[in-house]
Amino acid sequence: MAVDFKGVHHPKSVILYPVYFYVKYAVSYRDLEEIMAERGVDVDHATLNRWVVKFSTGIAAEAQKRKSLTASSWRMDETYVQVAYLYRAVDRVGRTLDFMRSAKRDKAAAHRFFKRAVAKNGVPDRVAIDKSGANLAGLQAVNVIRKFTGNGRLIRIMQSKYLNNMVEQDHRFIKRITRPTLGFKAFHSATATLAGIETAHMIRKGQIIAPRNTGFRVRTH
Repeated sequence: MAVDFKGVHHPKSVILYPVYFYVKYAVSYRDLEEIMAERGVDVDHATLNRWVVKFSTGIAAEAQKRKSLTASSWRMDETYVQVAYLYRAVDRVGRTLDFMRSAKRDKAAAHRFFKRAVAKNGVPDRVAIDKSGANLAGLQAVNVIRKFTGNGRLIRIMQSKYLNNMVEQDHRFIKRITRPTLGFKAFHSATATLAGIETAHMIRKGQIIAPRNTGFRVRTH
């Protein structure tokens, strides 16, 4: 992936291996330090943390460029992860559309998430949400802008707990990976790490094909 590795003292493949291992599996940095030592690489847990924070965002951005097409029927929900909210959306078959970490859970955050999800994935035909008034207001705000700017059809909004089960189940993977951590030290490091976790999850789903010459592996079907 086209991520800048200038100034690092280890080969790219050596760096990407622990980064991907950390965001894919439920391990702590000290566990990962031992795993790397067993592979003959002497690197401490603090350095591993810096690698994850430094490279996850760039890897996630490159992954978005490689993401397969998604369906026009979405399911959106937010969940609480490590002292903040994680907004997430999947399509009707469970493929990840977008994700965004926010310090607040309100209309402004929901509106911001829907705007960026549409910008990245196109305008959906319909979006299923839960009974959250903030999510409803955020999505309605997107429709209001589309209506008054003449940007085409409006998005059909469905408030359904049943339809939203898919995205709620998908949250479990993210929480399982974050559980072993001792807590994020800063908002930006949490955002970067979660971007890496989401990217690993997308690779697991078969949405992204990672280059063979990096530590980011994916089985082809």
